[in-house]
Amino acid sequence: MGRKLSFTIFALVLVASFILSSGQAMASEEKKPEQFVGLLAYRTGPFAAGGSGLTSGKEDFMALINMRGGINGKIMYKWEECETAYNAARGVECYNRFKNKMFKVHPESTGITYALIPKATKDKIVVISSGYGRADASDGRVFPWVFTIPTNYWSQNTAKIKWIAMQEGWDGKDMSTIGKYLKGLKIANLHIDVPYGQETKPILDAMAKKFGFKVRHFPVPWPGIDQKAQWMDIVRRFKADWVINRNWGVSCTVPLKEAARLKFPSNRILGVWWCGAEEDVLPAGPAAKGYYSTNFHGVGRDFPIIKEVVDKVYGAMKGNISFTRVGSVYYNRGFVAAIVDHEAILTAHKKFGVKVLTGEEFRWGMEHLNITKERIKEIGAEGLMQPLKTSCADHEGGGMVFFQQWDGKKWVSTGDVITPMRKFVRGMIEKSAAKYAKEKGITPRTCK
Repeated sequence: MGRKLSFTIFALVLVASFILSSGQAMASEEKKPEQFVGLLAYRTGPFAAGGSGLTSGKEDFMALINMRGGINGKIMYKWEECETAYNAARGVECYNRFKNKMFKVHPESTGITYALIPKATKDKIVVISSGYGRADASDGRVFPWVFTIPTNYWSQNTAKIKWIAMQEGWDGKDMSTIGKYLKGLKIANLHIDVPYGQETKPILDAMAKKFGFKVRHFPVPWPGIDQKAQWMDIVRRFKADWVINRNWGVSCTVPLKEAARLKFPSNRILGVWWCGAEEDVLPAGPAAKGYYSTNFHGVGRDFPIIKEVVDKVYGAMKGNISFTRVGSVYYNRGFVAAIVDHEAILTAHKKFGVKVLTGEEFRWGMEHLNITKERIKEIGAEGLMQPLKTSCADHEGGGMVFFQQWDGKKWVSTGDVITPMRKFVRGMIEKSAAKYAKEKGITPRTCK
């Protein structure tokens, strides 16, 4: 009886010891601090395809980092979504819900960006408007808390004009001769009639004056489903040589159908990067074949880091979107944005130590980014993203623009990665930012 009792006590001690050690191990794992990311998402409404892709791309990247052991092996990502439905008022509500615990925000909407700039500046939270928002926010002296990285709308449009000139025979190198190939061309700027759509009118007007082409702006009333009158004007009266498709959501698809109806060639239509996703062309069917659009990242899954997500995140059934959309345009756009944010965190950790960052510390990281070709290869994102280098004054950091064409089934890179007219764009950015500073009573900071 005594031996049985001793054995029982011994067994209980072993079980207790195992439970205690397991609990300590779990507690140790749980003790890792968390960097909170508030996601302003729009998985509902007319632009759900874009919002769901962007948000899920970010979430899958953060899931991958957590599966690797966290940021620098010590800090875990924690995130939460708030549904904005792409509505500015709801976007502000979501921001207010998260602002006491987040260090950065991706508004994912030009309207929400405009609304958040003064609020986030006061709250010392970094606003990242990747490829949307105010182009003049690229001037970090006036907009210290806003980043347009990796490129803005004005840079994109100068790259578009360079690319159009190349299609007309320009060599793409000697800027002193570009006017020869643009002079006399008629370019229609077909844009949704909201602040986002109107953002590029000044840069196009300035380039038309400088290089001798004619641009005419054709506003499309929201939501842009009926564009018959605009297309009759573009084709029959204006007789456009090229059309810039600056729409959003379903209004991106309508131009392709209208162009086909009027026998305007699809390969003379060049879309903004928000009209260059699979969801923009598939509904147009054969009418979309040959259509071009810009981008600022690669498409598809053929990148080591995307393959790792497929293997580890989706292999463990922890993906955040339908597997069929992994590698799609909007998904990759969100994924690349998350890579850039992560690199800024790593940059800040080198200065402030590996810890949960404040908005001010993260801003320092964003202003000292230097993502080289070598680093991109190390990340496993070669061809997926462009090199970036920011500074106190330059919050754009890159500006390179990719071009792609729809072959009827998928987006195919043309191989063209074009540098914008940086000096020309920067002059306009500084002029516009200075005007904003004067209107708002802002004293631009001095950048060394």
